[in-house]
Amino acid sequence: MTNGILSKHAGPIAVGSGFIAASLYYLMITVTLAEIQTVSGQIPFDMRPFGYAPKEAGILLASLGADGREYYLSRQITLDTLYPAMLALSLSATILWFGRRLSNRRLIHIGVALSIGSALLDYAENLGIVTMIRSWPEVSAPLVYAVSTATILKSGATTLTVVLVILVGSKWMQLSKTDLRP
Repeated sequence: MTNGILSKHAGPIAVGSGFIAASLYYLMITVTLAEIQTVSGQIPFDMRPFGYAPKEAGILLASLGADGREYYLSRQITLDTLYPAMLALSLSATILWFGRRLSNRRLIHIGVALSIGSALLDYAENLGIVTMIRSWPEVSAPLVYAVSTATILKSGATTLTVVLVILVGSKWMQLSKTDLRP
């Protein structure tokens, strides 16, 4: 029953949550993350898909100053609390929407799991960033490595999910073309 309801409403959910996710992303890129980069002269943690070392984290946190660290917590983390859920919902709904014609459901299950996993990793990253900021200047190297690992894994999982959305969407288009043939 739930599967039928999700399939029926997957399109509008994908479009609506996709719009919200894209709006939040645009706001983060053009406002909050841009401000963090301007204030610190450093690339924010969220924009380092290949991670960072304790020295790099220390430089960013020191460069932000007290006001910049508070801005990171109050503005960027606030937006980034909504964004992962909206992105995961958008990607999952898109995969379900395009995938309902596929006979092999494996790609759909993998895509939904990856989208949820990327959101959970984003939340782990956010919690780690909050912990680093709150513990400044006493940030431990193991904490930085753990948060950096969450950042790397989040980036990889998100990329893989987007690739799966493209694959499932391509397959959906192929099947749609065969349905239109006389």
